[in-house]
Amino acid sequence: MRKHLRAERLAHVAAIPETTLGLLFRHPPAPLLRHIPAGSTIGLYRAMPGEAPAARYAAFFAERGHAIALPRFAGAAAPMEFARHTDPFDEADLQPGPYGLLQPPPDADVLVPDVLFAPLVGFTADCHRLGQGGGHYDRWLAEHPGTVAIGLGWDCQLCAELPVEPHDMPLAAVVTPTRLFGEL
Repeated sequence: MRKHLRAERLAHVAAIPETTLGLLFRHPPAPLLRHIPAGSTIGLYRAMPGEAPAARYAAFFAERGHAIALPRFAGAAAPMEFARHTDPFDEADLQPGPYGLLQPPPDADVLVPDVLFAPLVGFTADCHRLGQGGGHYDRWLAEHPGTVAIGLGWDCQLCAELPVEPHDMPLAAVVTPTRLFGEL
């Protein structure tokens, strides 16, 4: 299922004209913003090819005074933590991590996001998420039950149903270029 959804996601993104891509995911939808308190720490991610981009959300929230945190791994077997991202405009504070994604350096402060925007491979209308398969986000969310989790994805990632296991953590909402799913 993941392989099929990843291929569909890549094909979908490849078909979007560059001029249109530049207009998507520039800022969160207004109904969602009403649920994000001033001064809250916002967790985001560095998008892998095909994933919904989160970099503009980082700049958007930083301009409004929010602390920005990105996932960081000390090693491939280490648990995911979130660390302060101080340069969401040029990303000069980031360095390659064990999964090939840019992440905050080891000396960046560990932060616990109040609101976490998560990548996804697939999702349902009732906000169940299919991730990459490593369980990093599910484990982190289970350890931080007060964090509001919101998925970012493409409309083509909507699935009628997904296999849901007891350890899978549901999202409060999912944002796509055309819709906001969930009830915050």
